[in-house]
Amino acid sequence: MEVKTSLLDNMIGVGDMVLLEPLTEDSFIENLRNRFDHNEIYTYIGSVVISMNPYRSLPIFTPEKVEEYRNRNFYELSPHIYALADEAYRSLRDQDKDQCILITGESGAGKTEASKLVMSYVAAVCGKGQEVNKVKEQLLQSNPVLEAFGNAKTVRNDNSSRFGKYMDIEFDFKGDPVGGVISNYLLEKSRVVKQPRGERNFHIFYQLLSGASDDTLRKLKLDRDFSKYNYLSLDSANVNGLDDAANFRTVRNAMQIVGFMEDEVQSVLELVAAVLKLGNIEFKPESRSNGYDESRVKDKNDLKEMCELLGIEQSVLERAFSYRTVEAKLEKVSTTLNVSQAYYARDALAKNLYSRLFSWLVTRINESIKAQSKTRHKVMGVLDIYGFEIFEDNSFEQFIINYCNEKLQQIFIELTLREEQEEYIREDIEWTNIEYFNNAVICDLIENNQNGILAMLDEECLRPGTVTDITFLDKLNTVCAEHQHFESRLSKNSKFLTDHSLPHSCFRIQHYAGKVLYRVEGFMDKNNDLLYRDLSQAMYKANHKLIKQLFPEGNPAKVNLKRPPTAGFQFKHSVGTLMRNLQTKNPNYIRCVKPNDKKAPRIFTDSLVRHQVAYLGLMENVRVRRAGYAYRQAYEPCLERYKMLCKQTWPHWKGPTREGVEVLMADLQVSTEEFAYGNSKIFIRNPRTLFSLEEKRRGCLENLAALIQKIYRGWKCRTHFLLLKRSQVVVAAWYRRYAQQKKYTQIKSATIMVQSYSRGWKARKILRELKHQKRCEEAATTIAAYWHGTQARRELKRLKKEARRRHAVAVIWAYWLGLKVRREYRKFFRANAGRKIYSFIMQRLMQKYFLGLKRDLPSMSPIGGSWPTRPYRFLDTAHTELRSIFHHWRCKKYRSRFTDERKAVFEEKLQASEIFKDKKALYPSSVGQPFRGDYLEISKNPKYQKLSSAMDEKVLLADVVNKINRANGKGTARIFLLTKNNFVLADQKTGQVKASVPLPDLASISVSTQNDGFFALKLKEGSAGATKGDFLLSSEHLIEIITKLRRTGATAVNHDHLDIDISDEFLVQFKQDKVCVKFVQGAPKNGNGASCKRKNNRLLEVSVPSTA
Repeated sequence: MEVKTSLLDNMIGVGDMVLLEPLTEDSFIENLRNRFDHNEIYTYIGSVVISMNPYRSLPIFTPEKVEEYRNRNFYELSPHIYALADEAYRSLRDQDKDQCILITGESGAGKTEASKLVMSYVAAVCGKGQEVNKVKEQLLQSNPVLEAFGNAKTVRNDNSSRFGKYMDIEFDFKGDPVGGVISNYLLEKSRVVKQPRGERNFHIFYQLLSGASDDTLRKLKLDRDFSKYNYLSLDSANVNGLDDAANFRTVRNAMQIVGFMEDEVQSVLELVAAVLKLGNIEFKPESRSNGYDESRVKDKNDLKEMCELLGIEQSVLERAFSYRTVEAKLEKVSTTLNVSQAYYARDALAKNLYSRLFSWLVTRINESIKAQSKTRHKVMGVLDIYGFEIFEDNSFEQFIINYCNEKLQQIFIELTLREEQEEYIREDIEWTNIEYFNNAVICDLIENNQNGILAMLDEECLRPGTVTDITFLDKLNTVCAEHQHFESRLSKNSKFLTDHSLPHSCFRIQHYAGKVLYRVEGFMDKNNDLLYRDLSQAMYKANHKLIKQLFPEGNPAKVNLKRPPTAGFQFKHSVGTLMRNLQTKNPNYIRCVKPNDKKAPRIFTDSLVRHQVAYLGLMENVRVRRAGYAYRQAYEPCLERYKMLCKQTWPHWKGPTREGVEVLMADLQVSTEEFAYGNSKIFIRNPRTLFSLEEKRRGCLENLAALIQKIYRGWKCRTHFLLLKRSQVVVAAWYRRYAQQKKYTQIKSATIMVQSYSRGWKARKILRELKHQKRCEEAATTIAAYWHGTQARRELKRLKKEARRRHAVAVIWAYWLGLKVRREYRKFFRANAGRKIYSFIMQRLMQKYFLGLKRDLPSMSPIGGSWPTRPYRFLDTAHTELRSIFHHWRCKKYRSRFTDERKAVFEEKLQASEIFKDKKALYPSSVGQPFRGDYLEISKNPKYQKLSSAMDEKVLLADVVNKINRANGKGTARIFLLTKNNFVLADQKTGQVKASVPLPDLASISVSTQNDGFFALKLKEGSAGATKGDFLLSSEHLIEIITKLRRTGATAVNHDHLDIDISDEFLVQFKQDKVCVKFVQGAPKNGNGASCKRKNNRLLEVSVPSTA
């Protein structure tokens, strides 16, 4: 059976204030304290959630908690914000009812965090998918952007929202989010130019200076030092636990996810930097001839940098700070601004620039997160707006904030009563009129179009003549003096004349949450919110594309002489739109309460909480809820919870649940005046009745628990006894088995031991017999062995004696034969002894010489000059011949390792030596350089692909040469290509062929004797290429080019070789003229290389650096 839970189970204090008994303000506060001390930060008032800010992380927002509250009844589990979010989401998804969640409370009470929790819960429980996840991520990431630009550190809260926010999240028919729309209300733009002590400007200023890169700050012309900007307060610039640099990176990432382009982000940062620069502009007075003071900018550096950021001409903005133009019909009047007026204009521009930027951000976010389809969507609205504010010094901002809260309280009462009435009608319960305070009279005092305070404020702002805050107060005193909720010291009502708690420059309104004293100073200026037209027009002239969007009224082509709407009028219109929107939706309320002013955990300040309970109207809310029936519950869970109190319904009721509840209530003898039966619910009038039922249920549960314990203990004891009995039988069986096994083992061991002794005795007896028999056999064998050994030794001794006798005979015979031979050949030896000794010695010396050569043989390199020294003079000829033979042999071995290509290279080197050795000063430096041929890698280099494809033959040489111009002696880079039958000159950049000459047309080549790279290719007269004349070229690889030309040319023309003319003066044919090229030594002007210079029409002089 499924276990049913309830709000009433394991309850700490009272989870629903409707059930609080007795209901007093003290008991209300004490219940909140009791639950707060036990980390129960949420409490219900019916369907309203009270949220206490714990100022620390609690383990109640985990994914497991999300799953726990998913698809559960609102009162099924302990109070939680997830229960309200789930109830709203399921009503929207399943019943197609548009929802709104109203979150109110003072600064620091946790409204922003509550809205985040609601949005994160909805994101967690709705559908999945790539597009859905993208929409959810954009909706969630819009929060960091708006917090950076709209939140600030205050004395009450380190992340206080300084604007009201209402977000409509749109869902499709499946309940998946498809987009959203954000509306913002009354940004506290006065904070831009001035912050109270202990507070900061908006977060984005500090995040930009702390987290932006050095390059970004340099582009924005900013410095990281907060003290350099007048608009930034220094006493609270750094906040503990707030990492501005990390938050800046978070904001940049969030803007990217939401859909901001990089240039849009840069434009936004430029405007933020411009606001900071604007605050540093200061003015000085300058007297004019007419006696009036005129303002002038002190230091124009900040003004210049701001104008550069926004693309505005400096003179235009400077004039707008010094003059004001007033237009009336066809007339224009220009007046000068004094210093105080200039500062007012500067601050007004800063406030308007920032507030319009914030509104643009909201619009831009709406463009990214709006639903793409045009069909109707289900909507869930989340309202995060400032709560009721009562400060020591209350001004225009507190007045309109409290007006908004009056409207919210009015709609709250109306919707709550309407919801109660609808439920009563739906359940066929008689409706009883509920007495409550209707604050419509206060709303009318403020917003009435004829005599309302806002209407009179607008009228006073538009009235010609001298108007001040005091004249506005005088008007209030005249019109509102008789109103029961308006109090003023100067009104006609005499009862306030002696009220010293009411200053002369103030008025007091009795709101639903209490009396609030307003100081009229600043009401007129803040309501006017005036920005001079000159400044608007100056902003419109900016080249910055975003500025033009923010100041459309500055367009000269669209000049509107009508006065812009006041701040009070705009806010009243926005609140009216909001109220109409909320009335079309099913409301859900979250009332946020701040437990202390120290922003510290586990501290509960009675006076502060009591104050918030009063102005949030929580007691009034409980009274409205309890005016009819305090508690209601569906029949099935009610019967399930209390069925054990009646024997007829316990343990199972077979009939309809309503009849079961009727039987139950009749059996309990509950007075019929204390409850009523609806169509699907039972309504209980007094909480005492419910608590009485709970007390009886607890007593019954205790009896049931005792009965269950008794039955369980009996079952447990019986089970234990049966287990012991079965265990005893098993143990006895095992013991008997063990005893028999042990006895059998003992008998078996004894038998084995007797057997072993018997077998041992028999074995030892047999062993003794065998050992005796073996010893007898071994003795006979030993005697026979000794006898055979004696006989063998005797035979060996005889044989050795006979062998010695035979050896002695052989030795004597050998000595005798030797003596005979020596006697016979002695005469021949004496005649040839000297020649034989000489021959022997010479052989030994030659053997020693050759062995030494073998040991000290020199290297196999053909150019190695080492050779061992001769040991004896008589070996001179042989030593020389051997050296020559070895050299020829190692040269042959070296040549045998050559490939055909390498052989050709050495042949070219040999031919170059024949041509240039001792003739050209450049030759020695080229000997160690190998001939590569293709220096440009023309077949592999994609740059010369076109030129390579144009060559029909294999390229033997490719190099860059300089073609000498006869007109000025300067060189032009050309690509020189040599094939078997042609040489080609091509343009180095384009690869276009400039000249292609067949090798048979080449007559001769002329070079100098100097250390230069100049050479002339002379063509045969009458040939096709001779019409343009000879070629005068220079190259770093002159030796290789001429050598290859000579070898290839000889093959092409089928004769031995081309003529090579080596001379310091030779003639070159240029078209029709012959020019003499003369080489001289000297210091050239362009570095260390040779240079060519034209002397006259017939002479080119080449200056070659001296080699000394």
